[in-house]
Amino acid sequence: MNSLIDKYNIPGPRYTSYPTVPYWDETTFTPEKWKESVIRSFRETNSGEGISIYIHLPFCEALCTFCACHKRITKQHSVEVPYLESVLKEWKLYLALFNERPKLKELHLGGGTPTFFSPQNLRTLLEGIFETVDIAEHPEFSFEGHPNNTTKEHLQTLYDLGFRRVSFGVQDYDPKVQKAINRIQPFENVKAVTEWAKEIGYRGISHDLVFGLPHQNWEAMEHTIRKTMELKPDRLAFYSYAHVPWVKGVGQRGFDENDLPSGEEKRRLYEDGKKLLQDLGYIEVGMDHFSLEHDDLYQSLIHKKLHRNFMGYTSSNTQLMVGLGMSAISDSWYAFAQNVKTVEEYQNIVEKGEIPVVKGHVLNEEDLIVRRHILNLMCQLETTFTHTNSFPELENALDMLAEMENDGLVEINGNEIKITEAGRAFTRNVAMVFDLRMMRNKPETRIFSMTI
Repeated sequence: MNSLIDKYNIPGPRYTSYPTVPYWDETTFTPEKWKESVIRSFRETNSGEGISIYIHLPFCEALCTFCACHKRITKQHSVEVPYLESVLKEWKLYLALFNERPKLKELHLGGGTPTFFSPQNLRTLLEGIFETVDIAEHPEFSFEGHPNNTTKEHLQTLYDLGFRRVSFGVQDYDPKVQKAINRIQPFENVKAVTEWAKEIGYRGISHDLVFGLPHQNWEAMEHTIRKTMELKPDRLAFYSYAHVPWVKGVGQRGFDENDLPSGEEKRRLYEDGKKLLQDLGYIEVGMDHFSLEHDDLYQSLIHKKLHRNFMGYTSSNTQLMVGLGMSAISDSWYAFAQNVKTVEEYQNIVEKGEIPVVKGHVLNEEDLIVRRHILNLMCQLETTFTHTNSFPELENALDMLAEMENDGLVEINGNEIKITEAGRAFTRNVAMVFDLRMMRNKPETRIFSMTI
C-alpha cells in the first residue's frame, strides 16, 4: 500500500464539479448565458423532479484555521437581517426567469455558520421562499449546525419548517488538535445537540470528522471515532483535510505545517479509521462518506441514485440547483455560476436588480460527456463507454487505466470500468484519468490538495 501511496499521492480535484473551478472557461460565460441555461434546465425538469436551492450563510463568530470556506468573521448579529433580505431579493430575480411556480425538492443551508442566525430570522428567510414555491413530495431539507451555538430552538424551528437532516461539524475531540484549528468544542456540546435532534425527530443526523489535521495521530483519531459511536449518528463524512493556504491565505496558516501528519501517517488515519467505522457497522458510500444501512445515503447507493455536487454526496438529485448568497455556486447541468465573494459586493449587486454572478462556465458537449463519466465513478464507482459517449483522448485514458488495473485499483471488462475495493482510496486519481481539461492544460503550480 505504501508504494501505491507514493505513486498516486499527487495534487488532484475533489470533483464536486466537472470541469473543476480552476478550469472554468470564462471567455464564453456571461450572465445572460447563465440565465438562458437556468431557463432551459427549469423548463426541462421543474414539473418532474423539481429544483434544489442552496443558501450560503457566511457569518462565523470565530475563525477555524482548517476551514477553506468563504466566510465573514463577526460577532455583530446586526448583519443578519440585511443579509437575509438580500438573499430573498436574489431569489426573486430567479423567480422572474421561471415560466411556472417552482417545485422545491431539495434545500440546504450551508456556510459559514447557518446557526449564527437566530431561529426567528431563519424562519423569516425560509417562509419568504416557501410562499413562492410548491414543496415536492418527500423533500430533502438539510442544514449545517455548529454544536457550540445550535440551540434546541434552532432544531425545533427548522424541523417545523420541514427540515429532517442536520450535519454537525465535529472534526476531532482531541484538545491539542482543537486548539491548533481554533475549534474548541467539548463532546458534551455535540452530545446535547445530537440528542435534541433525535428527540425532535430528525433522521439523517450526520457528523463531520476530518483526518490529516495538525497534531493528529491514530490514538486521537480512534478516540474521536469511538466517542462518535456513543452518539451513533445515521451517517458520517470522513474528510481528508485539504491544506491549501496558497488559495485561502491566513485562515490556514494558524499552525506550523510541520505539525501536519505525513502522507504515510495520514493514510493510516484514513485506512484504520475506515476499518474501525466498518467494524462499528458503517458502510462506505462514495469515497468519503459512511452511513448506517437504514440511512437514505446508503439506500441511494444501492438503488444507483447517489449524486455528488458542491455540497458533497446527496441521496437525491435535481438537474437545477440555484445557489443564493455570497459566493454560492449554482448548477444548471449545462452551466455553472458562482456569486461574488464579499458580502458588500453581493448586497450592492442584488440591490441593483442583477443576479450577482461573477464567474462561471458553459459546458460544451465534450464537457457533458466527461462530467457524466466522472459522476459515475465518484458515485457508483463504475462507468461504461459507448460510441456516443467517447472522447478524443480515450486511448490515452485507457493506457493509464491499464496501469491502474495492474496496481489493483480498477477492473476493465470490455467497455466497463469499475473501481475495486482497494481502489476506493484512489477514486480521485481514477477520475483524473478522464479530466480532459487538466490533461490538456496541466497546472504549472499546485492548485489542488493532495489526493491522499
